Amino acid sequence: MATVSPSWAYTLQLPHDPRAPGIARVTLRTILAAHELAELTPTAELLASELLTNAHLHTNGPYALRIRSVQPDRLTVAVWDTDPRVPPGFTANGTPTPLPPEDAEHGRGLPLVRACADAWGVSVLRELGASKGGKLLWAECTG
Repeated sequence: MATVSPSWAYTLQLPHDPRAPGIARVTLRTILAAHELAELTPTAELLASELLTNAHLHTNGPYALRIRSVQPDRLTVAVWDTDPRVPPGFTANGTPTPLPPEDAEHGRGLPLVRACADAWGVSVLRELGASKGGKLLWAECTG
């Protein structure tokens, strides 16, 4: 009888601290190794790193990394933050953000996410009851 891998999800709450993205990447690698998805690590780590850094640089509050698998060899990496504003070029109907000049130090992260992910998107979250609102940027990768 064939077994089906159950779906799973982890959420790591992070303070607005410059060490938080690095801690989240270590946690991501550990989770993927434990679930025998090490082949997804390079892409998943790149996606998480860019989304986490964006949340750290462009928001003032806490943020969170969510790692989820509902199908074998398919992973969703998502980052929630408190700011409801969607970054330019990250909406499905938005025009891609042009790459910055070669000597620019910033501006390549979200275009890199869009180029490396199998699917990507954003959800703006409304403040309802205990919800903190904000947004959730997500990207999927497959093995």
